Amino acid sequence: MAMMKSKYAYLKEITKQLYNMKTAEVSTELEGTTPPSVFIGSYNYPKVYAGPLLTSETNSEIMDQPESWINNHSTQKQIIDYRLNLVRGKQTIGIYDLENNYIEKLQEVSMASRSILSEAEFNKKPQGMMIGREESPHGPSGTLKKFDIENVKWDHQLEKTYYDTDLKAADAVDILHKKDIPFSQIQKAFSVGSMGEAKNRKLVPTRWSITAVDTTIANKLLEDVKYYPTIDTYHVYEYESLGNYYAIVEIPTPWQFEAMEAFINYKGQKSMIFTDYENNKGKKGYSRLGGGYYAAKMAVTEQLYNDKKQAGVFVFREADETYIPLGVFNMRENIRYALRQKPHEFETLTKALEYVDSRLKLTVDEFRAAGDLLDDTVKQRQTTLDQFF
Repeated sequence: MAMMKSKYAYLKEITKQLYNMKTAEVSTELEGTTPPSVFIGSYNYPKVYAGPLLTSETNSEIMDQPESWINNHSTQKQIIDYRLNLVRGKQTIGIYDLENNYIEKLQEVSMASRSILSEAEFNKKPQGMMIGREESPHGPSGTLKKFDIENVKWDHQLEKTYYDTDLKAADAVDILHKKDIPFSQIQKAFSVGSMGEAKNRKLVPTRWSITAVDTTIANKLLEDVKYYPTIDTYHVYEYESLGNYYAIVEIPTPWQFEAMEAFINYKGQKSMIFTDYENNKGKKGYSRLGGGYYAAKMAVTEQLYNDKKQAGVFVFREADETYIPLGVFNMRENIRYALRQKPHEFETLTKALEYVDSRLKLTVDEFRAAGDLLDDTVKQRQTTLDQFF
């Protein structure tokens, strides 16, 4: 737990610079669109602040589509501009109070297939901004007096799971993912109680729902992945974007997983490495890396499932001094993008790690020393080779 606290303390320090950035200017009335987007807070749970994210711009879909940001090679500045131009409307709602007109509107927003014309009136002029640990930031927020939307065209697959009140939420998430519904859409619908058995539906804070959906998808995919044949050689996938370098090393063993995150020389501070792992039996307890662990695991299991292969996986991530925390989409979407590229192939783990070492600013040995699984795996390989010779 100490590691998680220190990681969050480190990220909190980094995010201070965001508070000097400019947010949307807005009065007590806002006419425009929602991307579509909803945000559920966790403060004062089980009574929470729930509401839409709104903008005066008419074409706003890109503002809440993390999948598009990486594919379109958006810059950090562009993403920050998207997010800080979103105004959060909110009202206090009990998490089980779904049968009211306001929440029904939010559910409609969560299932929309495109941005929605909307009008909002606030009690006071929205102020401030939100910088989250797992969620992407947003601009000023204010309590809503009135919120109206145009007629909404629902996504057909989300509509089906909404009306199937006997379908468990985990199964709905799995079905929607396998139907290629974007992660961000599934997560939003999940957070406003638009899926699951009728008796279990409730509002889920955005931060929690991101991790819940990542975890659900990964664990469902792993049920199949663990029966697939292992890969034959050692694979290294890599990608660099938004102040991050990622290397994903896959090795020919049954499923095991370690995520390692390094933050390098931020404002002259010493570089920090945070790690967590699971073996073939899975993970117990919440990860000390927070939501990024589950986002990385989801991306990796998705690729293995699609390839009908099994592997042990080590994720190296280095965030340099230009990096700004913008949410765990960074881990998920960058790793997904990396895994769509052609891998470098090696005959041994030593050769694979030598390649990664040549690409990192830190060293593989520093990552090994900070973690558990990679170090054990390297030592086992060395012991096996010693016995062989």
